[in-house]
Amino acid sequence: MADSALESELKQLVINTLELEDITADDIKTDEALFDDGLGLDSIDALELGMAVKKKYNLQLSSDKEENKKYFYSIKTLAEFIESKR
Repeated sequence: MADSALESELKQLVINTLELEDITADDIKTDEALFDDGLGLDSIDALELGMAVKKKYNLQLSSDKEENKKYFYSIKTLAEFIESKR
Protein backbone atom coordinates (compact mmCIF):
# COMPACT_ATOMS: atom_id res chain seq x y z
CA MET A 1 0.00 0.00 0.00
CA ALA A 2 1.32 3.43 -0.91
CA ASP A 3 1.93 6.01 1.80
CA SER A 4 -0.68 8.68 2.29
CA ALA A 5 0.36 12.24 1.49
CA LEU A 6 0.55 12.93 5.22
CA GLU A 7 2.81 9.92 5.84
CA SER A 8 5.16 11.03 3.06
CA GLU A 9 5.14 14.56 4.47
CA LEU A 10 5.97 13.24 7.95
CA LYS A 11 8.87 11.16 6.65
CA GLN A 12 10.31 14.28 5.03
CA LEU A 13 9.70 16.24 8.24
CA VAL A 14 11.67 13.62 10.23
CA ILE A 15 14.56 13.79 7.75
CA ASN A 16 14.63 17.60 7.61
CA THR A 17 14.09 18.21 11.34
CA LEU A 18 16.74 15.75 12.44
CA GLU A 19 19.08 16.44 9.51
CA LEU A 20 19.32 12.77 8.57
CA GLU A 21 21.70 13.01 5.63
CA ASP A 22 22.02 9.34 4.70
CA ILE A 23 18.30 8.55 4.76
CA THR A 24 15.57 9.10 2.18
CA ALA A 25 11.82 8.95 2.75
CA ASP A 26 11.85 5.54 1.03
CA ASP A 27 14.23 4.24 3.72
CA ILE A 28 11.70 4.95 6.47
CA LYS A 29 9.08 2.22 6.75
CA THR A 30 5.64 3.61 7.58
CA ASP A 31 4.93 1.11 10.36
CA GLU A 32 8.49 0.68 11.63
CA ALA A 33 9.40 2.01 15.08
CA LEU A 34 11.01 5.45 14.94
CA PHE A 35 12.95 4.83 18.14
CA ASP A 36 15.16 2.05 19.48
CA ASP A 37 15.27 -0.94 17.12
CA GLY A 38 13.55 0.81 14.23
CA LEU A 39 15.03 4.03 12.89
CA GLY A 40 17.06 4.38 16.07
CA LEU A 41 16.05 7.88 17.13
CA ASP A 42 16.72 8.97 20.72
CA SER A 43 15.05 11.20 23.31
CA ILE A 44 16.65 14.39 21.96
CA ASP A 45 15.32 13.49 18.51
CA ALA A 46 11.91 12.94 20.11
CA LEU A 47 11.90 16.45 21.55
CA GLU A 48 12.95 18.03 18.26
CA LEU A 49 10.42 16.00 16.32
CA GLY A 50 7.67 16.81 18.82
CA MET A 51 8.36 20.53 18.46
CA ALA A 52 8.38 20.30 14.66
CA VAL A 53 5.09 18.37 14.55
CA LYS A 54 3.51 20.76 17.06
CA LYS A 55 4.55 23.77 14.98
CA LYS A 56 3.77 22.39 11.52
CA TYR A 57 0.37 20.93 12.39
CA ASN A 58 -0.55 23.37 15.16
CA LEU A 59 -1.12 20.57 17.67
CA GLN A 60 -1.11 20.41 21.43
CA LEU A 61 0.83 17.38 22.59
CA SER A 62 -0.10 15.66 25.81
CA SER A 63 2.19 16.05 28.81
CA ASP A 64 1.71 12.30 29.30
CA LYS A 65 4.94 10.71 28.08
CA GLU A 66 3.39 7.26 27.63
CA GLU A 67 0.61 8.69 25.49
CA ASN A 68 3.09 10.60 23.33
CA LYS A 69 5.20 7.44 22.97
CA LYS A 70 2.17 5.76 21.44
CA TYR A 71 1.63 8.58 18.93
CA PHE A 72 5.30 8.82 17.99
CA TYR A 73 5.82 5.06 17.69
CA SER A 74 5.89 5.12 13.88
CA ILE A 75 5.06 7.33 10.93
CA LYS A 76 1.74 5.50 10.69
CA THR A 77 0.73 6.15 14.33
CA LEU A 78 1.86 9.77 14.06
CA ALA A 79 -0.20 10.28 10.89
CA GLU A 80 -3.25 8.73 12.58
CA PHE A 81 -2.79 11.02 15.58
CA ILE A 82 -2.57 14.14 13.38
CA GLU A 83 -5.61 13.04 11.35
CA SER A 84 -7.59 12.56 14.57
CA LYS A 85 -6.81 16.14 15.63
CA ARG A 86 -7.81 17.79 12.33
